[in-house]
Amino acid sequence: MKHRILIIEDDSVIQTQLRNLLAGNGYEAETINEFPVAMEQVKSFQPHLILLDIKLPGNDGFTVCSQIRTFSNVPIIFVTSCNTDMDELNSIMLGGDAFVTKPYNTAILLAKTASLLKRAYPAAEQEALSCDGITLHLESGKIEHAGQQVDLTKNELKILYYLFKHAGTICMRTDIVEYLWDNQLYVDDNALSVNINRIRDKLSVIGVTDFIKTKHRQGYII
Repeated sequence: MKHRILIIEDDSVIQTQLRNLLAGNGYEAETINEFPVAMEQVKSFQPHLILLDIKLPGNDGFTVCSQIRTFSNVPIIFVTSCNTDMDELNSIMLGGDAFVTKPYNTAILLAKTASLLKRAYPAAEQEALSCDGITLHLESGKIEHAGQQVDLTKNELKILYYLFKHAGTICMRTDIVEYLWDNQLYVDDNALSVNINRIRDKLSVIGVTDFIKTKHRQGYII
């Protein structure tokens, strides 16, 4: 699968550099030139990852990131000359996944890109997992039953991926939390319970009940 990467950067020279770098490393790269309609272009292109500058005409990169997060969990790497600790903290708090300062090291940028894509799409060679008539679509981040689908957040997708990969066995709560932390998804024991409840609510919307069973003081099993 060829991953699509969207570049949101107003410097035409850097746009070209990034597009050529990504294309030369096997990615499908596209740039945004009409910033007032950036959200429409994001939705149209449906990227697997976004490279985002902070200093943009009109809305800054922080605002753009916040807008994207209202409808998508696509990984976002800030690539910017804004290099203070507060800039990096704001990027994380608003939903960014990584922060690279200009002038960027191409090897580091490519490594972070590959790492985020691997984490966000954990089984590129296998686009869907199925169990008991329920299908988990890894690339689109949806779960399906009887022709009905519902969208999942990044954490929900990773939790279900872990459960599907261990179907038929009890998944210890500590193991799930450790797996999420290893994938840079910061979920503690309480947050895990909240996410499981949200997943169950979403499953009920598509007519699925009692799919994720709780094993007292142990964990979960599907």
